[in-house]
Amino acid sequence: MVYVFPSGTLAAVMFVTIVVGMTAALLAWRERPEPGAVPLAAMLAGQVWWSVFFVFELRADSLAAKVFYSDIQWVGVVVIPVAWFLFALEYTGRNRYVQPKYIALLLVVPAITVVLALTDNYHELLYVNSTITTEGSIQVLQRTGGPWYWVIAGYTYLLGLFGSIPLLGLVRSDALPFRGQSLGLLVGTMAPWASNALFLAGAVPVPGLDPTPVFFTVSGVAYLGAITRFRLLGTSPSANHRARRLVFERMREGAVVIDRHDYVVDMNEEATAVLSVSSREALGRPAAEVIPNYDRLPEEGRASRHLAEGEGIHKRQFDANVTAVTDFHGRSLGRVISFHDVSDHLRRQQRLEVLNRVLRHNIRTETNLIYGHADLADNGDTERISAVKEGALRIESISDKARDAIDVFEHGRNPKTPIQATAVVAEAVDAVRTRYPDVEYDIDIDVDGARVSPVLTAVYENVIENAAEHNTAADPHVAVSAVATDGHVRVRVRDNGPGIEAHEQAVLERGTETALDHGSGLGLWLIAWGTDMADGELTIVEADGDGTEVTVTVPDLAADAEVATASATADD
Repeated sequence: MVYVFPSGTLAAVMFVTIVVGMTAALLAWRERPEPGAVPLAAMLAGQVWWSVFFVFELRADSLAAKVFYSDIQWVGVVVIPVAWFLFALEYTGRNRYVQPKYIALLLVVPAITVVLALTDNYHELLYVNSTITTEGSIQVLQRTGGPWYWVIAGYTYLLGLFGSIPLLGLVRSDALPFRGQSLGLLVGTMAPWASNALFLAGAVPVPGLDPTPVFFTVSGVAYLGAITRFRLLGTSPSANHRARRLVFERMREGAVVIDRHDYVVDMNEEATAVLSVSSREALGRPAAEVIPNYDRLPEEGRASRHLAEGEGIHKRQFDANVTAVTDFHGRSLGRVISFHDVSDHLRRQQRLEVLNRVLRHNIRTETNLIYGHADLADNGDTERISAVKEGALRIESISDKARDAIDVFEHGRNPKTPIQATAVVAEAVDAVRTRYPDVEYDIDIDVDGARVSPVLTAVYENVIENAAEHNTAADPHVAVSAVATDGHVRVRVRDNGPGIEAHEQAVLERGTETALDHGSGLGLWLIAWGTDMADGELTIVEADGDGTEVTVTVPDLAADAEVATASATADD
């Protein structure tokens, strides 16, 4: 039994199809500055064209009229796959080939098809024959396809497949709008194409009646939903594809992509500079011929060596890092090898080592000589001799501060196991008490079990020393309290001295010094740098009455220390 749509029902369905398609096309055209808007509008216009002349074909009462409207439909038919393919490229950011010359190539087969349709009376390339059959109340045009008919059919489905592939990748997107958009687009495309495939296979209820225009109703509704509900042309993933490529090309690190067979398949500009090879020379070659000591790189993780380029003081050195590339099933696809330039870091380290040597040995030796010669001088000018001695001691003190700063930097560069906060604070108090015994100290330490970064050894000592050294009160005293609470260790040092001068604090808050606006020494900078390296917070306020209150708040690293100890035990 063959079911046939009543002519009135089919006309109503086609009317809805045309109205929905025109609405969606107008909405897409209105958004034409957006990526994909123009191709989408063209595709919807093609569907509307096909639907309108399909209705005319159904209503025609002669073979010649039906053939004419059938041939005219091809204008819309051939636009749909080309527009769909171009839309998919623009929408997903793959618009490299959306250029006039490539579009012209895509339109060659459709243009030939339209010409063959309009000259159908003179050949049998598109159709071999055409007849009218009656199915219920409908007169249906039945046509037998010629050789070109199957060429355009294959071309149409090929473009449809290639256009759908980029959209399938968005179905798994983390962004809900992109998932909704891509699903709406795929449903809108698959419905009419599936019906057309059934027609070509002869599996439709009415032989000879192509139901594709009927299913444009589903297509139009799906596209309308994607445009309105999921902001198809308002939120677009078009930037993603190009942005990822730009990040790779313009990243400051050199990056080389190696396939699973150890051949170079891609590299950015920085990598060509690092390896002193052009991409044209490197691509397609074995990685061992392009990357020095490639066989020594690990399968994944950080390499234990540096890659060096050049000689002498201008030599550039790089850390090599390897990242595995896998598919969704965890199967290896290759590796990305990145080269991070550590030349500046190593040069700074070398400079610090030289400065450390100068400060630890040379300056101390010279100040000791100055102090010793001043002691031996006997010219009766005791005042000048005392000034020389005090100057030498100040130079030595600055040298000590500089060495402490270098130690802080060294701790920050090579972090060590967290240490007991109680011991750190107590040792800092004892060291300062020895140097300034005339100051009264009020100590309250309650940080049992807490641990802090070793970098704070110099920080705590300098905070307490500043409070004692610069305290000019008649009865100088320094209060030191340390508590552990809420996962933090808070050490507060309060004195009754003259306070820290405003310009010193201003320089510290600004973070930079100038020739005319600078601090008087390294102590405050050392405290600030060390606190920052320990991921802490430094606050300096005027105490109630006279003096200053300095608070150093840092994370309690007790949990990290337990993990490190457990790991070391397991390794043993």
